[in-house]
Amino acid sequence: MQSNPSQTHEVTNQAPPLTGHDAADDAVLLEGIRREGAEWHIEELHRFGRYVGSEEARLWADQANRHEPELRTHDRYGNRVDEVDFHPSYHSLMRATVAAGAAGSAWADERPGAHVARAGTFMLATMLEQGHMCPVSMTYAVVPALRRAPELAKVYEPLLTSTVYEPGLRAPAEKRGLLAGMGMTEKQGGTDVRANTTSAVEQPDGTWRLRGHKWFTSAPMNDVFLVLAQAPGGLSCFLVPRVLPDGSRNTFRIQRLKDKLGNRSNASSEPEFDDTVAWLVGDEGKGVRTIIDMVTMTRLDCVLGSAAHVRESLAQAAHHSRHRSVFGAKLIDQPLMRNVLADLALESEAATTLGLRLAGAADRGERAFLRLATAVGKYWVCKRQPAAVAEALECLGGNGYDEASGMPRLYREAPLNGIWEGSGNVNALDMLRALTREPESLEAFRAEVEAASGADVRLDTAWRELQAELASPEDAQLRARRVIERAALVLQASLLVRHAPPAVADTFCATRLAGDHGLAFGTLPPASDFGGILGRLPA
Repeated sequence: MQSNPSQTHEVTNQAPPLTGHDAADDAVLLEGIRREGAEWHIEELHRFGRYVGSEEARLWADQANRHEPELRTHDRYGNRVDEVDFHPSYHSLMRATVAAGAAGSAWADERPGAHVARAGTFMLATMLEQGHMCPVSMTYAVVPALRRAPELAKVYEPLLTSTVYEPGLRAPAEKRGLLAGMGMTEKQGGTDVRANTTSAVEQPDGTWRLRGHKWFTSAPMNDVFLVLAQAPGGLSCFLVPRVLPDGSRNTFRIQRLKDKLGNRSNASSEPEFDDTVAWLVGDEGKGVRTIIDMVTMTRLDCVLGSAAHVRESLAQAAHHSRHRSVFGAKLIDQPLMRNVLADLALESEAATTLGLRLAGAADRGERAFLRLATAVGKYWVCKRQPAAVAEALECLGGNGYDEASGMPRLYREAPLNGIWEGSGNVNALDMLRALTREPESLEAFRAEVEAASGADVRLDTAWRELQAELASPEDAQLRARRVIERAALVLQASLLVRHAPPAVADTFCATRLAGDHGLAFGTLPPASDFGGILGRLPA
């Protein structure tokens, strides 16, 4: 008998690529956008969602990570240039994302819900590719901090709120749009920024000169940076442009690019300052207080970014399960896979709902609520991302372990937001500071949770227990992670009880608050309304 080798190469029972779809076709995302006041943005969100789901955009995302940024310290003649070269796909991603309004443009948009609209766009762009979102996020976050220096804001804010992406180093006034970065940490201090040794000396013309070395400064090709340095009056915040107003290069020596676990499309660097020109932002000696305005907004983006990646991972797992058959049935119809997907869907809906609620609070200026809720959300949603992405990857089996699936890139990105802008411990301690120094933040948090009072006995019980924990000063630091985790779950439950279908809210309260759940995803109780939960899976 003659063999027919071609039969072994007939591909069956494989999911097609998840492309050519509208990534905004997502009930959870759209309901949150409407609820938080940006219904007017829905049509534009769908337009951007079709771009995010396009084959071309997915190719750009892959190429931007395969062809990593390259540092050029000198030109051919030996002159320092300190530039980073990116693959054209990176620039394509940046151009589309900035044009869609995910960077600073919300600050120039007076419509109610502008920051919520921007949050939805930011989430979709993050689902596509996370690395290029770092400069986008910092550009958004810099504006409230820069406003502490009105004369500087007058010059730079119109360009930071532009929807034009214009790469390359030129005098700021010659460009149609600017990007911003941040330089806080140094190798001897890390999170303890008060241990910084970068110095700042005031000049007769009102500028300052900086000298020092920063340990982790992302996006060195951005146009301006907020930097912490030690002035005579204490740690202060400064604006450092890459190119000075007269067109000359400021001293910004890039010593090396970081060789990172993930986020490979984004250049993270160690810059050295040596007689670098800077302008004071905020009061001398109040650098942390000034730059915290920027950190708060980047922490919000960490929540949105982690929620987006959990959502994208869930979408990939659901898509695979809809097309893959095992033991005579589609994976999505197999009871055990239904449990896993439903559990991931609960986690994703809770994260997305909380992220958009925080964006709504930012839009409406709810500072007291944001002070505590951002730390709580940043801690928990970012903590859950690695576990959720790993579980979603496992849903694809060996297919998910292959680079071509895109899942390994999602997995490598998963720990990032938990580290950036304060790791878990930093946010847990920040919660304690908010409770002791800004009691109004707890009152705002209380009002949010108690908006659901009486709707679910498990939530009411969990809230009473949490209040006792919050009121106890004993071993506060030792208990901080337990408390902030519980605070996040109670807040998410309150939001879901008020805004999600009963199938989602009931199962979340049963599993996350009442403990009817195992230690891994896929351990929902048999009585759960799987159909009701899975009906809200992204397309």
